Amino acid sequence: MFKPFILSSLLLSSAAYAEQVAPTPDAAAAPEAAEAGVILVTATRVPTAIDRVVSSVSVLDKAAIDRAQDIGVTELLQRLAGVSFSRNGGYGTVTSIRIRGAETDQTVVVIDGVKLNDPSSTGGGFNFANLLVGDASRIEVLRGPQSILWGSQAIGGVVNIVTAAPQKDLEASFDIEAGSRDTVNARAAVGGRTGPLSWRIGGNAFTTDGISAIRKDAGGGEADGYTNRSVSGRAELAITDGITADMRGYYSRGRVEIDGFAGDTAEYGLNREFVGYAGLNVDLFGGRLRNRFAYGYTDTNRDNYDPTRARPQTFDAAGQNKRLEYQGTFAITDKWTALFGVENERSKFRTVSPSGSLAVPVPAPVRGRARITSVYGQLSGELLSGLTVTGGVRHDDHANYGGKTQFAGGAVWALPTGTVLRASYADGFKAPSLYQLFSEYGNTGLSPERAHGWEAGIEQRLFGDVLTVGATWFQRKTKDQIDFNSCDFPTSTDPLCVTPGSGDPRFGYYINVARTEAKGLEATASLRLAENLLVDGNYSWIKAENSDTGKWLTRRPRSTANGSISYAWPFGLTTGAAVRWSGKSYDNVTNSRRLDAYTLVDLRAELAVRDGLSLFARAENLFDEDYQTVYRYGTLGRSIYAGVRARF
Repeated sequence: MFKPFILSSLLLSSAAYAEQVAPTPDAAAAPEAAEAGVILVTATRVPTAIDRVVSSVSVLDKAAIDRAQDIGVTELLQRLAGVSFSRNGGYGTVTSIRIRGAETDQTVVVIDGVKLNDPSSTGGGFNFANLLVGDASRIEVLRGPQSILWGSQAIGGVVNIVTAAPQKDLEASFDIEAGSRDTVNARAAVGGRTGPLSWRIGGNAFTTDGISAIRKDAGGGEADGYTNRSVSGRAELAITDGITADMRGYYSRGRVEIDGFAGDTAEYGLNREFVGYAGLNVDLFGGRLRNRFAYGYTDTNRDNYDPTRARPQTFDAAGQNKRLEYQGTFAITDKWTALFGVENERSKFRTVSPSGSLAVPVPAPVRGRARITSVYGQLSGELLSGLTVTGGVRHDDHANYGGKTQFAGGAVWALPTGTVLRASYADGFKAPSLYQLFSEYGNTGLSPERAHGWEAGIEQRLFGDVLTVGATWFQRKTKDQIDFNSCDFPTSTDPLCVTPGSGDPRFGYYINVARTEAKGLEATASLRLAENLLVDGNYSWIKAENSDTGKWLTRRPRSTANGSISYAWPFGLTTGAAVRWSGKSYDNVTNSRRLDAYTLVDLRAELAVRDGLSLFARAENLFDEDYQTVYRYGTLGRSIYAGVRARF
């Protein structure tokens, strides 16, 4: 449907081309120069002014990331409206992020433009355990179904992480800190611009003695340590005027000590993640038509070991994604833009759980593959002054499930009074993961999860943007949600309680049984006075439940609230405090196992020693709150850290 636009553009004069420039079709684009005070969002796959985004979005820039002083991306995300998390112990253990009550594997994670998920994981989602802040310069959370732009999994929303691009001919930075439990975290980066080449590479090293993954009152006691090493890099080469080539990469290797269900063990796990990207960008007609041809690759390997066994390795899994894509943007007029693209994604996985006895041969790994080809288009423009409308459609052709077409649309109106009104509707879907289809618990008869959701919100800026308040109401319904169905092992007569191929009884299998609904309110407020005082906060009420049983979905508190205050003193000291309150939740589907509400208080300070050099310190969980996000698993108590930061 975009061909008429392109053909008609060829008939226009070259002078007209020069007047209209399309946005860069890249979720990892360094936002181009914008008007003062304008926040740009790239999770929409093109740099878009935040007042033109129809969905609710949060943006953390480099200043906000540094101010928070957090080690992991999880700690940054949990402070945002509509976001909850759970973790099976300390740093490095399985970590789940849930946006607006959606499952953790219904959230798309994007690193430097590459959609990252693990096809070998249970739900095919992303484990946030090893994702440290590293060289991230911007983190965005786009809420609500986003399948039009990002395809399968984007039912809850999108987390877009962009690493820094060089701003100077030569630049460097480093942060190093140490603190409780012999924790040391160090990150450094260097980059620059040399003629047509711009480049930057960053690294992060983290180690901690940690805490016991299993709580002391549940049989745990010994500390379970964690180490992580990661590196990221990006380079861009200007080949000719209007043609550039991109290369990006990210690698992480984590080692975490874990406990068995009964308590302390010598077990540990290794996790390796690699993300690679190569792209060619071609601008035509003076930038009116911009094109991006790209190849993305992700490779995740997970291995568990128990040194006390004759055969130490207990688990081996690997998942890969290969993604070819074309994305284009076309400036129809100075107020209307078309975004369109074609994608082909091929994924595969392998998993095996060897016996501890050397007398038992290692079984053949379980393997599976999937292929999906997608086309999508989105049209956005300004109907009236300040009123932006967006509409899009996507068609996915899955090798196993055939075609699926989805729609989305919305509007945002930025009024001269400082009022911003938003409303949007979107479809979403999630294909069954390879593990859910082909593992020892797999079911090849599964159907994709289907969702649709809408939201409506208002934001009001007062006193020249000194005070901003906002509220958003949302609702999402999901059908055919995939759950694990337990078998009466080994006596069940259910034919699906037999392992395909072998005929052996199994403990359970995956099945489409659930209808879920999530609805709620997100309220936010921020106050900035004279650049010295910043106060912000948010409150979320989210009712996420199984529509068939009326029970709360597991590990999703109905109410959460966050608040923070930061003050910059005239002599270079900045102090701040943050508080997080999470209401009760339940750890099982029957809601018989309750996780109590908790409150965490953090303090932080940073002293500018001179230009580009500062000292910082913080106290997390100041009052040593004892709480759980997963039943029987430990959480970090009071922690003190201090370090030095340099930018030059």
